[in-house]
Amino acid sequence: MTDEFTPLTVQDYVSQALTTDQRSDGGSLTFPLLGLFGETGSLLSEVKKKQRDRASYLGYASAVVEELGDVLWYLTAFAARGGLSLGDIAGNLDRGYADWQRAADGPLSFASLQPPIMTRRAEPTQAFEKTLLQLAGEVGLLMTDHEAGRLTNNQAALAGRLVAIMRTLIQAANEAGVTLEAAAVKNLGKIFDRWPRERIYPAPLDESAEAEEKLPRDLYVDVFERKVRGQTYVFQRCNGLNIGDRLTDNAMTADDYRFHDVFHYAYVAVLTWSPVIRALFRLKRKSDPKIDEAQDGARATLIEEGVATWIFGQAAALNLFADVKTGELPFDMLKHVRQFVAGYEAEQLPLWLWEEAILQGYAAFRFLREHRRGRLHIDTNNRRLTIEKLS
Repeated sequence: MTDEFTPLTVQDYVSQALTTDQRSDGGSLTFPLLGLFGETGSLLSEVKKKQRDRASYLGYASAVVEELGDVLWYLTAFAARGGLSLGDIAGNLDRGYADWQRAADGPLSFASLQPPIMTRRAEPTQAFEKTLLQLAGEVGLLMTDHEAGRLTNNQAALAGRLVAIMRTLIQAANEAGVTLEAAAVKNLGKIFDRWPRERIYPAPLDESAEAEEKLPRDLYVDVFERKVRGQTYVFQRCNGLNIGDRLTDNAMTADDYRFHDVFHYAYVAVLTWSPVIRALFRLKRKSDPKIDEAQDGARATLIEEGVATWIFGQAAALNLFADVKTGELPFDMLKHVRQFVAGYEAEQLPLWLWEEAILQGYAAFRFLREHRRGRLHIDTNNRRLTIEKLS
């Protein structure tokens, strides 16, 4: 017996999507309008990339689905801020505003807006390109009318512009062979992966491992600087024992990367993942040779070091994330991190969890940069990395 499939209605999508509209700008129309314009441009950019790199650009089809979903989100947000519902817009594509039938009259599925059978396009067609240009034109007209004040207190004019955009968006999806339902579902998955309604921590990645092969759940590590023959190094001690190698910045210009192991400890505390720390504490899962080789081996260690180094380059340009609050790390940066760890167990972790690990790691890094020493507390049970002064 299988669960019965329930099509996603436009109203269901709207109710879920709008929970992620933070309205940090006070709820003006400008933010979603800029997003709508930008994501339409991203759709055009995907076509351009496929035309330019026809053989080597393999992500075209998936990217089109994602970008259509992003356009749908900003259209939804703009409509809601303007006092209209995407359900009403989609349900009245062939009616003037005075003759609109409201969405409350019945649920409207995305599937009902498109043909039942479509061919998925692996490459852009001329018709698709033409329709995308038309979509960009419609969004441009919306922006022009908004800036000119022609939409203020004029629901009929606003509705007319949004109906034209929705109609063209549906046509573009048809020509790409993409169901708007698939785009909407992918969009919801994407936004809740980044901005969840509720933060439920996944089970530790090594939950099923042997007890002696699990990453530490509660551990204190002292990190401090000490001079040796005139050279300053960073040392680490745990339970009275020195661990790891003494570290310097390994850079022509001093940047305190010598303290970077705090990032790995943050990955342990928050992500329950770190091939680097597994190697350092001799916690490789050797009872399972395949996991030992594929997930805990040298290649995985290099990947993690690469992630930490790449993020450090981004952080250096953003004041080491000192002014970044939860939910504000660049989305593209987090997506790149996931691409880094593709094929490894950390790939399955949600982006919001990666953000927590990164921000906690950098809070500890900034502390060490200021005080030059500190005691780390790796509290995996509560997914926290904290630091305090070390006497």
